[in-house]
Amino acid sequence: MSMCPVCNGLTEISHSCPNCAASMEDCGKTVDYLGPYSAYMDQQLLEKVDSLSHEESNRYCLHLYHCPACERDFSVKIQQI
Repeated sequence: MSMCPVCNGLTEISHSCPNCAASMEDCGKTVDYLGPYSAYMDQQLLEKVDSLSHEESNRYCLHLYHCPACERDFSVKIQQI
C-alpha cells in the first residue's frame, strides 16, 4: 500500500510559483476542497473525481498549492511512497 509522504508528515515539498517565482504554500489534498464533508468521505470514491487516472491515483497524491504573492492556486502531483 502506498502513502503520500506530505499528507503523513514525512517530508515537506516546496514549490515555486510558475507565475511569479515566489514560494508557494501547501494547502493539502485537492479533494479536501470538493465539499464541506469531502475530508471525511471514502478515499477510493474521491480518487475517482480528483482528475487523475486510475493508474496515477495509485502513484500520486494531488495537492493544492497557493501562492501568497500573486494569489494563484496550482495542483501539484506528489509521488507516493
